[in-house]
Amino acid sequence: MEHAWTQHGKVRARETEGVLEIMVDGLTTQAKYYKPLIYEFFRKAWRGSRPTWGEFSVEILMEYIGDPPWLDLDNLAKALLDAIKGYAFHDDAQVARLLVERAEGERERITITVRRVTPVGQNASFHRASEVG
Repeated sequence: MEHAWTQHGKVRARETEGVLEIMVDGLTTQAKYYKPLIYEFFRKAWRGSRPTWGEFSVEILMEYIGDPPWLDLDNLAKALLDAIKGYAFHDDAQVARLLVERAEGERERITITVRRVTPVGQNASFHRASEVG
């Protein structure tokens, strides 16, 4: 079943099976633009789940048309993580995996996908390739 999007201005979000998807229409070269935009969406429109503890994986995709915008992806990631902190998770230190990429797309937008990688109260288990097998 397709879960409905909640929208406010240029931002929309939905939750499906424990995954939070956030989309922001349009692009700007100013990463600081996104923090108040997304924060305002969560404050005014979002009625989904509340932040939880545990570790999370966050994927950020910036789609553009034509030439890629002159925007540092690390600055974009920091602004977006700050914007969703307090709504997807309590602190961005809970992000155990972060993927940020830029790709040509059919429209200019940013997509943020947040997934829990460990249940609350359980430590993640990572192994080096030499330890496995």
